[in-house]
Amino acid sequence: MFTKSKNASVPDIFLNIGHLLDHFMMLIFAKAAYDGGRYFGLQYDEMIVFGTLGMVLFGATAPLAGFLSDKFGRMPLMITYHFGIGISAIIASFSSSPFQLAICLGLIGLFASIYHPVGIAMLLQRPGLVGMRLGINGVWGNMGIAIAPIVTGILLYYGDWKLTFLVPGLFCILFGILFFLNIDDNEEKQQNSKREEQRSVGFTPQWQQALFALALSTASGGFLFGAMSFLLPRYFELHMQSVSTNVAITGILAGVVYAFASFAQVAIGWLIDRVSPRLVMFWIALGQVVFIYLASHFENLTLFFLSIAAMCFVFGQIPITDTILVRYVPDHWRSRILSAKFLLNLCIGAAVLPITSQLLKAGYDLKTVFTFASVIAIGVVFSSILLPKQTKELNPNI
Repeated sequence: MFTKSKNASVPDIFLNIGHLLDHFMMLIFAKAAYDGGRYFGLQYDEMIVFGTLGMVLFGATAPLAGFLSDKFGRMPLMITYHFGIGISAIIASFSSSPFQLAICLGLIGLFASIYHPVGIAMLLQRPGLVGMRLGINGVWGNMGIAIAPIVTGILLYYGDWKLTFLVPGLFCILFGILFFLNIDDNEEKQQNSKREEQRSVGFTPQWQQALFALALSTASGGFLFGAMSFLLPRYFELHMQSVSTNVAITGILAGVVYAFASFAQVAIGWLIDRVSPRLVMFWIALGQVVFIYLASHFENLTLFFLSIAAMCFVFGQIPITDTILVRYVPDHWRSRILSAKFLLNLCIGAAVLPITSQLLKAGYDLKTVFTFASVIAIGVVFSSILLPKQTKELNPNI
């Protein structure tokens, strides 16, 4: 099975849905943690810590996925990805202790770590406007974030936290079968000669400075993404009580925020194919600082609309960094660089959980975490200033 599909490809739609499932599966626990805590007799601040292993492995094992994809091919890793997260989620639904659940969440994070260094690299190997393709792929990924609190909230309303893992796990396996049936060997054969040409292309001048700036934006963005994507559903439950106290409704409202904001990636993707990504990142970073800070000081409907604005800027950063990376890094290095990027991004994002837990235990609230996140966003501002300017003479791909 793997030998045949080692160097094959699939239509973009399957890579996009795979991105949706990646973020969806990683955020089931964000909404289900409170109900799971009640089941095991734990408070929310005690329960969320058990999701740390999954979040850490989501980023920490990305380099392993990149290494294995270079050794065995990208497609075998993508096949493993779908079945791995599905089976892990099903096992999680049978957990009888929070420690067992933590191990299962770790397995989900382990298999989920495959997508970004491997799936994104598969997406980038094809011709076309990179910014727009990344923007569209990003929308799918963020739709996974959007529907996670909605689907989880509905499953919680009609069942419990166990059901929130069982049903999506079964779906991932079914989609994995569909993914495998749509593997195309022919397209890859047509691209082999082009890939050999790409291997002769080296790094673009000033790539060290660019990667340093991207590392800073990735680290800062990782914390912002982790805080806003994991904590917002619970934040709405606490600070939108004049709107609704129903767990399904607050989940839907969080999902609407993510869904609406995800389309910012298409607009940003279109923009960075035409305007300097360096300039776009600067204004995106300023928007993050302002609107995340404002969201930490308001409640109810005002909070809802400020959260939409904040998430637009948080999501909008994602295609910028990957587009800049493509302009400086040749194809045969991208899986490795992407894996390092997501190691940094997602591990720092995972730090949101223990940091939040400690702050809550110390008597602070989630508003403090959001205020802290707005300060972290200043790091993205600095990274945009550090990015070198590019010209067509230095990089003909601009």
